[in-house]
Amino acid sequence: MSAVFEQVGAIDLHQRDQRGRLARMVVKLFDHWQLSAPDQATLLGLSAESRATVARYRKGEPLADSTDLLARTGHLLGIHKALRIMFPHDRDLAYRWITTPNRRFGDRMPLEIMRQGYEGILAVRRFLDFERGR
Repeated sequence: MSAVFEQVGAIDLHQRDQRGRLARMVVKLFDHWQLSAPDQATLLGLSAESRATVARYRKGEPLADSTDLLARTGHLLGIHKALRIMFPHDRDLAYRWITTPNRRFGDRMPLEIMRQGYEGILAVRRFLDFERGR
């Protein structure tokens, strides 16, 4: 699966079929992270009640051609990539890391930080990028 995520850079996000591919990747990531439907919607910048939109993405509908949505998706996939690099021999840890309390985030789960919106997603990504570079 990680090879699929690593190909994101080659996607032309203005093409509908490529946004469909990106939608499938992000819902697969949500499955690995075992996120609730409201959390999935929230991380994509949708209201927690927008489960129908996430369900359409799950069925193959392409992501909307929205700068915010595409940026969020890119950062979420970047978080996934960073975790796979940091924990190359422990896929389970890479997938459960976002739902595990972390001292860096005041003993809160990284998911709690990410639920705060775009800035929360960026904070988690910056932290992982920093840790990876150490």
